[in-house]
Amino acid sequence: MLLTGDYHTHTIYSHGKGTVLQNAERAKEIGLQEIAITDHGFEQMAFGLRHERMPQLVADCREASRKTGINVYVGIEANLCDENGRTDLREEDYKDFDIYLMGIHRFVKFTHFRDFWYMLVLNSLDTTLHLHPGKSLIRYNTNAYIRSIQKYPIDAITHMNFLCFCDVVEVAKAARDYGTYIELNSKKVHLRDEELAKVCDTGVRFIVDSDAHSVDRIGDTALVDKLLTRVNIPRERIDNIDGRKPNFRFREFKERNI
Repeated sequence: MLLTGDYHTHTIYSHGKGTVLQNAERAKEIGLQEIAITDHGFEQMAFGLRHERMPQLVADCREASRKTGINVYVGIEANLCDENGRTDLREEDYKDFDIYLMGIHRFVKFTHFRDFWYMLVLNSLDTTLHLHPGKSLIRYNTNAYIRSIQKYPIDAITHMNFLCFCDVVEVAKAARDYGTYIELNSKKVHLRDEELAKVCDTGVRFIVDSDAHSVDRIGDTALVDKLLTRVNIPRERIDNIDGRKPNFRFREFKERNI
């Protein structure tokens, strides 16, 4: 599978190993038309983006685009911070970004203790101990995903259900209705085959991303390639392959409002 663009890559601005230019050069080398640099959100305590580094990140992306001749977008993989759907990308920061991804991660500045308890502690315990998640945990995560999709112009949900538990069908329906993509992540297994089949049945659209944390993994789709031999997702529902480019919701929001 050849991607038109890889919209989920990390650099030394969070905990990736490559520079912006190295990621972009690798993207051009393998035939991609564009790439997004989507380092972790501001409230990731160990290695998230820092506001004071944003001018240099923006400049690096513009310079990499000039040097490589491909589109290099300033993106973010924002953190989901509470059940009301808050993320750590503030509206006053929208001006700096081109692409808005969001996912559930650990070690984030959650809004309240209850959010810390559900999103970190319970998700971690049930994942580590291979427990069957309770209804309240599934409801909490599902509400958080859906409310975030409803409140913010999020382009894609990254690795949905990785190290957490939600009603994937209900989240996919919200994504479908609001124009948010479900990412097929080629770094980590995050949906079981039967879950992905149910997500596909909702009619939601997809993008495939590498989630590369090293330069050599830019554009890597091997894990998703294997997945698609088992689950029948129509190629026309994947919007960053076969020369197509996604219709990103965040871009449209900025054109209307900023």
